[in-house]
Amino acid sequence: MSDAKETGNTLVMETSKGEVKINLRPDLAPEHVARIKELANEGFYDGIIFHRVIDGFMAQVGCPHGTGTGGSDKPDLKAEFNDEKHVRGTCSMARSASPDSANSQFFICFDEAPFLNRQYTVWGEVTEGMDVVGQLERGEPVANPDKIISMKVE
Repeated sequence: MSDAKETGNTLVMETSKGEVKINLRPDLAPEHVARIKELANEGFYDGIIFHRVIDGFMAQVGCPHGTGTGGSDKPDLKAEFNDEKHVRGTCSMARSASPDSANSQFFICFDEAPFLNRQYTVWGEVTEGMDVVGQLERGEPVANPDKIISMKVE
């Protein structure tokens, strides 16, 4: 694990259910971490809903339309697949069928998901607040979705 104390590598995500802290991992995915920081600093994620929350799997967020069909106005990112495992608390980028299509959507794993390993870019891990993530309303789509109130780099 990298040192979360390193300046600028902790993300504080205030959700409608409470606060979640994420340790950013530029050692694993420098371009993806840079994008998440950039979007967070611009306020892109503020008000965006968790549009896809699957019990025992993951919670997905980051689509400005709230449907899973959109991203930011920035170009898609080239994949930075790494050997980090998808386990409880892993933060990883969502994408379409194309490996180089990640943009702004990401997900937080509720549990182990080994079938995602080396197929999706892991960029961080929840260090505080997995109990909060566990309280998010479930659904695909979510009927009464929770949202990110604010997301900032600490």
